[in-house]
Amino acid sequence: MKAMIFAAGRGERMRPLTDTCPKPLLKVRGRPLIVWHVLNLVRAGITDIVINHSHLGHLIEDTLGDGSQYGARIAYSPETTPLETAGGIAQARHLLGEEPFLAISGDIYCPYFDFTQVLDVLADKDVLGTPYPADKRDIAWTYLVPNPDFHPNGDFGLTLYAINNTGEPKWTFANIGVYRPEMFDGVNPGEHAGLGDLLRKYAELGRVGGEIYPGEWTNVGTPAQLDVLNGVKAGAAA
Repeated sequence: MKAMIFAAGRGERMRPLTDTCPKPLLKVRGRPLIVWHVLNLVRAGITDIVINHSHLGHLIEDTLGDGSQYGARIAYSPETTPLETAGGIAQARHLLGEEPFLAISGDIYCPYFDFTQVLDVLADKDVLGTPYPADKRDIAWTYLVPNPDFHPNGDFGLTLYAINNTGEPKWTFANIGVYRPEMFDGVNPGEHAGLGDLLRKYAELGRVGGEIYPGEWTNVGTPAQLDVLNGVKAGAAA
């Protein structure tokens, strides 16, 4: 399995830190966010990694190189302007191959996520069979987390994995998922497109599955969140 790490975002809420450093290179506990992912992927045997980048992308390439220092093989997918998540995948499809792949945001912190669990979540599925039964989770498998304070209403439920009015509790998408490449057939290289709409589309067809990840997970969105992870007390001098 290959993995894609999204690293093209500007990180506006992280300014001024991201004026000179791409967000995935910001350090948590002494290590860049993106390096935590690379090391954990390699530990799980996922060594072929694609990274898209835009803002200050050359610094990401300078830091990670070809990945050999981590035991990985890294390929890059530069974007002149960020193409969002689904757009970034479409742009990089020639690097991702034709098998299911993992995709993860480069600006989340989940140091204990065991990536071995993603290796077979879409295995032995008949993606070409039609019609699709309601429980046929064959095109995407996503990980959800308990709703953080900044996103109290969540994104998706588990029993009926679709946007509906059932009153089912919803959880927050962890920005970690496994996808079949054909899910992105309708997105052209160079096109701006988000992943959320595609997930909702296929969820309503019964083709998306998911599970709760209960471990440590933070969407590192602000300098204050970064300080908390690094044990910096509020009001302390930099």
